[in-house]
Amino acid sequence: MKLKDKVCIVTGGAMGNGKGIVDIFLKYGAKVIILDYSDEVKKVTKEYCDLGYDVLGYLVDIRDNEKVMECVRNAYDKYGHIDVLVNNAGICSLETFDKMSDELRDRHFDINIKGTWNVTKSVLPYMRDVKSGSIVNLSSVTGPMVADTGEVAYATTKASIIGFTKALAQDVVSDNIRVNAILPGYIMTPMVLSMAKESNMDNPDAVIQGIASGIPMKRLGTIQEVGELAAFLASDESSYITGQGIVIDGGSTLPETMSMGV
Repeated sequence: MKLKDKVCIVTGGAMGNGKGIVDIFLKYGAKVIILDYSDEVKKVTKEYCDLGYDVLGYLVDIRDNEKVMECVRNAYDKYGHIDVLVNNAGICSLETFDKMSDELRDRHFDINIKGTWNVTKSVLPYMRDVKSGSIVNLSSVTGPMVADTGEVAYATTKASIIGFTKALAQDVVSDNIRVNAILPGYIMTPMVLSMAKESNMDNPDAVIQGIASGIPMKRLGTIQEVGELAAFLASDESSYITGQGIVIDGGSTLPETMSMGV
């Protein structure tokens, strides 16, 4: 129960990697606040509460700074402390640079970068007051390490999250607050399925199979595996780790080529 009684905020926690993180946090005894702009948050929160877990769910767009501040303040008023923040919420829509509209570009920047900034800025004062906390940002191998065609907006935002993580870690280390990032490769999430459909509407399964074939472990990761890494970084088990980006990709970034070797 390494997260027992820790109060944890998870953005985008109603589905995908976020839900995997919430599942594992609850397994380890955490109390979880989910911030999500999908109506699914209501259903998911009720399911958790019906199982006896201590979960709050807020329907909120993290681009709305005032609403984010209100939700965080309400969570603090209920529990009296906030120990962990996981900035998971994000989007990825495929489009090449020359065809991408300013609106789609800004949507990536506003959610993936500014939204992460908004939630972090709302939570930090509560952590600083007690000189303790852990922040886990979801970056990606896309951007910092690799990229596919059509991912220019997503890759740009996820690379920026690494810079944000390192700089923020330096800013808050004297307050005993740690900041780290997770860099997932391909995890089986609704986002990945949506990208597969964008790539091949008639046969998205073929896209998924193609991705798996290029991964040394020959499979996509699970949201629970991402959750386990997030729980480690959120817990005291990682007490001497800050400012780092941890890759979880089944070895997908290992091969130098797809054709060389025996």
